[in-house]
Amino acid sequence: METPGQALAAEMAARIVRRIDELAAISQAPGVLTRICFSPEHRRAADLILGWMREAGLTARMDEIGNVVGRWEGETPGLPALMLGSHYDTVRDAGKWDGPLGLVTALECAALIAHPAENKDGGSRLPFALEVIGFADEEGTRFSSTLLGSRAVAGTFEEGALEAVDADGITMRDAMTAFGLDPALIHQAARVRGDILGYIELHIEQGPVLEAENLPVGVVTAISGASRFLVTLEGEAGHAGTVPMYLRRDALAGAAECIAAIETQCGAQEGVVGTVGQIAAEPGATNVIPGRARFSADIRAASDAKRQEVVCDIIHAMDEIAARRQLKARIAKTHDSGTALCAPWLRAQLGEAIAAAGYPVRELPSGAGHDGMAMIDVADIAMLFVRCRGGVSHHPSEHVAPEDVATAAQVLLHAIGHFHPSPA
Repeated sequence: METPGQALAAEMAARIVRRIDELAAISQAPGVLTRICFSPEHRRAADLILGWMREAGLTARMDEIGNVVGRWEGETPGLPALMLGSHYDTVRDAGKWDGPLGLVTALECAALIAHPAENKDGGSRLPFALEVIGFADEEGTRFSSTLLGSRAVAGTFEEGALEAVDADGITMRDAMTAFGLDPALIHQAARVRGDILGYIELHIEQGPVLEAENLPVGVVTAISGASRFLVTLEGEAGHAGTVPMYLRRDALAGAAECIAAIETQCGAQEGVVGTVGQIAAEPGATNVIPGRARFSADIRAASDAKRQEVVCDIIHAMDEIAARRQLKARIAKTHDSGTALCAPWLRAQLGEAIAAAGYPVRELPSGAGHDGMAMIDVADIAMLFVRCRGGVSHHPSEHVAPEDVATAAQVLLHAIGHFHPSPA
């Protein structure tokens, strides 16, 4: 028999799914979901979310980087806040759940906290404030610089990012100005440690673990650090029919061996993953030996020490391959972020909420990056993962079952209603 809590969660899930569908309709082109920062779609989505925040009883505003922020005061105005949320930008040709599920679910929970007559689990007189935030740019789709919104809130936004350009040659600075924001005021979006009691983000897992174990939700232990490189191998182009195999300096063949080495090194270490997502060869003719090859490398692990060890081994292997093949190797680091550990005290409270909903508590790391990687500089963080079909994400087939949305909402609402700040 359905309990009152489950009935409430089902009602919440129906509203959450409807709103996610509404957001998914705001896109750069019909039939394909693409919503990038400082675009007309960004503005339409922001206005829609701000309206939902006000409807929920929150004081709503857009901050200096384009994040949307809703705040509900606790017993006394000006109290430190528990912050909930996620991002509302997308990759190109995206799924509709990545980001919006966490933001809309948090907003739904905040609405019930602000209207206690409708809420059987928690109430309006909590001894802390509640903030719901929608980060303007997490994916980095437009300017290839991720976590812009959360870095501004954490006070770690780098001004150099303002000179990044999009595919049309527009700088971030100019895009912000055209959007109606003043780049000189970004620093005003920053919070200070102590103003935020903790940051909790609900997010689809983007992986297959929860589905494989038939669990609707799980608690994240850490957001894996990542090291990314652009590797260029220079050899010598030549005629495909006249240069003997033993005299070739084939850059693409060298790249293939390097890629195999990445797979081997990462596969030999538990908890480490490596991906080559881009590769190009020049001159790119069927009958010409490639004289130059470029490829990307993305190495991730929940342990910084293990990731750095594997990166060193991979670089050593690529240098050896290049020397043996008489190729010149240039290995440029393009990104490096450390592992963000989720706070044990917050993880414990999410675990208690999951247990209260009647499920075993499964802890697992996140291989994907999230806004918590930036927010950890200003507050302790935690994440609640929600099962997604097939573990598929960043794709139109991304999907979360309504019953899992209901469970996630029930767990998050319980966690808010029973939240207690860290003794530290």
